[in-house]
Amino acid sequence: MALLDFLNRKKKQEGALATMAPVLPPDIYAAGALDLADTIAPAALKVEPKSLALGEKYSRSFYTISYPRYLTDSWFTPIVNLPRVFDIGIHIHPVETGSALRNFQRKVAEVESQITERQEKGLVRDPMLDTAYQDLENLRDRLQQAEERLFDVGVYLTIYGSTPEELDKIEGEVRGILDAKLVYTKPALFQQEQGFRSTLPLASDELAVHSKMNSSPLSSIFPFVSFDLTSDRGILYGINRHNASLILFDRFSLENYNSVVFAKSGSGKSYAVKLEILRSLMFDTDVIVIDPEREYEYLAEATGGRLFNISLSSEHHINPFDLPPVKEDEEPSDILRSNIINLVGLFRIMLGGLTPEEDALVDRAITETYALKDITGDADFTGMEAPLLSDFESVLSGMEGSQSLVTRLSKYTHGTWSGFLNQPTNVDINKQFIVFSVRDMEDELKPVAMYIVTHFIWNAVRHELKKRLLVIDEAWWMMKSEDTASFLYSLAKRGRKYYLGVSTITQDVEDFLRSPYGRPILTNSSIQLLLKQSPTTIDTLKDTFNLTEEEKFLLLESGVGEGLFFAGLKHVAIRIVASYTEDQIITSDPSQLLAIKKEKDRLGGA
Repeated sequence: MALLDFLNRKKKQEGALATMAPVLPPDIYAAGALDLADTIAPAALKVEPKSLALGEKYSRSFYTISYPRYLTDSWFTPIVNLPRVFDIGIHIHPVETGSALRNFQRKVAEVESQITERQEKGLVRDPMLDTAYQDLENLRDRLQQAEERLFDVGVYLTIYGSTPEELDKIEGEVRGILDAKLVYTKPALFQQEQGFRSTLPLASDELAVHSKMNSSPLSSIFPFVSFDLTSDRGILYGINRHNASLILFDRFSLENYNSVVFAKSGSGKSYAVKLEILRSLMFDTDVIVIDPEREYEYLAEATGGRLFNISLSSEHHINPFDLPPVKEDEEPSDILRSNIINLVGLFRIMLGGLTPEEDALVDRAITETYALKDITGDADFTGMEAPLLSDFESVLSGMEGSQSLVTRLSKYTHGTWSGFLNQPTNVDINKQFIVFSVRDMEDELKPVAMYIVTHFIWNAVRHELKKRLLVIDEAWWMMKSEDTASFLYSLAKRGRKYYLGVSTITQDVEDFLRSPYGRPILTNSSIQLLLKQSPTTIDTLKDTFNLTEEEKFLLLESGVGEGLFFAGLKHVAIRIVASYTEDQIITSDPSQLLAIKKEKDRLGGA
């Protein structure tokens, strides 16, 4: 019986526990689904009296409380042009004119009575009361004549920083600018959450801190002004088409030193780049240009530079097997390995692709070719004679399964193209301005030539640290092959470490962006210059650069040398301008070039 009673009690307890268990609703499993708000919201939010912690960032909101008697035009422009990340909320609430006039009438009566009272007491006239009376009367007249409207206006700012100290610094900058203009602000103490939401694009005025303002001063707050890109140092890129200010900028002051130039043929892209080169030379920047059309020859001649013509019949040669000198902080094995990888990529382009087996065979043949010259990763090979392409062919021909490779390679060693690669290097880039022209190279070999030249330049850049600018005109030639595009991307990504800025110029925007390395190169370029575009490519650019419809039509309707200039977070409409002397040196206009040639011939004959 005792056992039976125990089992009965146990059964009752389990039944009671079962009735107490919570019943889960059917939709509990859908609670983990993310919506848009979850995606864009910060990971965490901490509300403090004077700031908000938004994930890893901090924000602080404040509002304006007082304005001077007169607001000049563009007084808000220095705030808009401040190189900081911040949000501005301007909330404008119209006030019904009839009620405003009634309030004005009472206010005028109050001020008038104060003036009369002072006069009756024999007190000295108060200029502030007189001025207030005149202002009220003038504004009341304009309201009655419908020349003005009255508004309740709230101006709120939210600034952002990585640390509370950075937040204090930015607030000091902003409030300092406003205080100098007699516009006073206060932080939204214990209302930071409301202030933050009031500056979001939600049209929600949760702070509700308003100042009465009529139409004329309200128009001076108009925030859509053009950015200024005028810095204390740098070169002149052009004129701001919106406000006629100078666009002065130093590419070497940005997070990386790279730039891209997109434009249709004849829109002035080479002209703009040559102007930048000419002005950069005056600031001790070494410039190297890969020129596919020989457009930079006269510029090199005028500035004391040097032109190397790379072609099948040229006297200038670059040996792709050359190795850079080993620096103190580098390992010979790392340099040799990097060069072998680049050479495999070169042969992949030269031989029209490699199978995995051929890739391994070429890699081993290159290593053995270097070993023939006693070049290994175990010792410093600085100053040692590099092998030639014919040495590589000899090593490769002795390997099993290399017959197809040797056959394809023979045209570079014994055939029509043998004069191009199978020679020791005789190119010296010890001038401030160097141009490599590949105009006379056959189109089929241009990607090969540009790859070899850029690799040669990269070795020189790594050897000696100097401020340099590498300009690659018609870069779409290098985007045709994955190996050349990959090498160009590695230059753009690693160049900053060696004080190198890479400027890529192209008219074939779609081919450039279609490459898997096109957008990464664009992402790693702090400066972008978009000049006049064709209707066939404008939509691609609009999506890539998040252009507005107005900016899209601006690029379609721009003249030669006009477009959009992007630098960091800012962009402006630009017009490229040059002095007469600069124009004579950099022009690509055939008629101007012919006139210059005739003038030189005339002076030479005289």
